[in-house]
Amino acid sequence: MSTIKFKFDGNLDYQQKAIESVVALFEGQPLANETYSVSIGTQDGGNQLSLGDEEFSNIAAVANQLVLTDELLLENLHKIQEDNNIPLQPELAGHHFSVEMETGTGKTYVYLRTLFELNKRYGFTKFIVVVPSIAIREGVQKSLEVMREHFKELYDQVPYDSFVYDPKRLGQVRQFATSNKIQLMVINIQAFDKARAIMNQENDRLSGVRPIDFIRAACPIMIIDEPQSVEGDTRKMQTKRSQALESLNPLCTLRYSATHKNPYNLLYVLNPIDAYDLRLVKRIEVASLVGEDGFNSTFVGLKSVDNSKGIKARLQINVDEPAGPKKKILTFKQGDDLYLKSKERQEYQHGWLVANISCEPGLEYVEFSNGQVVRLGEELGGLGDELMRAQVHETVEQHLKKEHAVRGKGIKVLSLFFIDKVANYRVYRDDGVTSLGKIGRWFEEAYNELTQKPLYKGLLSFPVEQVHNGYFSQDKGIAKDTSGKTKADEDTYALIMRDKERLLSADEPLRFIFSHSALREGWDNPNVFQICTLNETRSQDRKRQEIGRGLRLPVDEHGERVFDPTVNRLTVIANESYDDFARQLQSEYEEDYGIGFGRVDITAFAKLANPEAKQYTPPGPGHFQDVV
Repeated sequence: MSTIKFKFDGNLDYQQKAIESVVALFEGQPLANETYSVSIGTQDGGNQLSLGDEEFSNIAAVANQLVLTDELLLENLHKIQEDNNIPLQPELAGHHFSVEMETGTGKTYVYLRTLFELNKRYGFTKFIVVVPSIAIREGVQKSLEVMREHFKELYDQVPYDSFVYDPKRLGQVRQFATSNKIQLMVINIQAFDKARAIMNQENDRLSGVRPIDFIRAACPIMIIDEPQSVEGDTRKMQTKRSQALESLNPLCTLRYSATHKNPYNLLYVLNPIDAYDLRLVKRIEVASLVGEDGFNSTFVGLKSVDNSKGIKARLQINVDEPAGPKKKILTFKQGDDLYLKSKERQEYQHGWLVANISCEPGLEYVEFSNGQVVRLGEELGGLGDELMRAQVHETVEQHLKKEHAVRGKGIKVLSLFFIDKVANYRVYRDDGVTSLGKIGRWFEEAYNELTQKPLYKGLLSFPVEQVHNGYFSQDKGIAKDTSGKTKADEDTYALIMRDKERLLSADEPLRFIFSHSALREGWDNPNVFQICTLNETRSQDRKRQEIGRGLRLPVDEHGERVFDPTVNRLTVIANESYDDFARQLQSEYEEDYGIGFGRVDITAFAKLANPEAKQYTPPGPGHFQDVV
């Protein structure tokens, strides 16, 4: 089976600007190649790490050195910020420096190439990339693999070693410190953020030295990929992980993300408006099968009833929030109106007053004025089978339309489905026999039906069972629901990331990918043109994170990027209304960038299509609305 070979354009202006913004930070730093020496001495019964070559000389470590003062760094920072139209900050916020790049614009390429430029200009040799998840780790590892030849050509065959930290191969850590070649280590934050981690323990194989001490001795330049995820989402976790990051003794820290929470010493910004305006990512369109009056969208779940202090019921309903609807559990009594409690969502406007609450054991329920009854532990409406089946059908049809549109252009089309439960797609029995779940059956039915239409007949020559598959973690051969963070996910992510060239080959039948894990950074592929969210409850993931899985510009069979605007459109088959989707996306842009919609040029924003339910047609000028 043939595989494609990715090609890289090393002269894209915006990428060069991002690289130079970091390199210029060290203007005035001489090209140096000195070494420190590292040894372990004993003091007060414990190990002591020394970086002074006059006192110890047992282990020589080639270390990065910074001779620039903070005053010179701040001066350089101001020059860069002025050049990049970034407000000047009055003082240096430590040695953390931030680069902001929209998803899909080559962030990984930029920071990896930046390391080679720093070596070429200043002689820095030790670099460590810290990532938050297996997905991103696999993505970086894959990037290093496919870019190796490219970097060799750009930088005169400079020798370098790159590896993923493995606690079973600690010799690589020693090599990281002692080699005079460029050393690039990729590591998960979870590998060293706890005292009991092997990284932080004395090790006989390293002459009693802790692995982390070798890294500390090298004074690495540290790159944090997605720092908002590396540092965690709670104050306690942020404190612990910040301390763990500082324990690596970095010369400085370079932070790369599309969504910084703390953009320390900001050097460069390529925000989503710039990316869309420069056509660096796909345009977005939304195919929603949920009408504004609700296509099976009225959702009510009964969580509990209570008559200890008056008769009450706890109901879960959709509530309007600035960022879009969210499911909330609220307390109701007889006569309460779900329309008012939901902040006037239209789905509850007619007949959703609480008429009766039954607390009788075994007969707990709530009855509404329209006659509907919801029993304890049950739900009404929500995202039912009818809607999910229609979404599957719509996604298959959109996929085939895209296949037809790019026929003869050497572009493989992929579609990505996200589901809540593995069993909804594939059922695994104890005897090892598998069968399709409801979503798998719906897919095959839709595929078999649509590929018989004259327009699509013969478009794909593969049998239905070969064109779709699910990427789920395996536990003794049984697929299970996972979060995307556990060790069990490792094989799953490795397959997605490491086989990208094979997946993009036209000879590989797989076109439709079903995944269970949450939508996280790292899940992307340049040739994803359709994303379908099949959660049984409406997705509460951030919209920017959802659409980020398919924003990257596609590649053709020769590995070349495709810049055709008629091709570069990402269709999101949403499980919510167009207005809900657009409102939440707008809110996130405002939150992340301070953008006031309606106060800026609307042509700077992506377009979102709002096709009629069940009657979607290919996008044209009349099908697009501005996100304002």
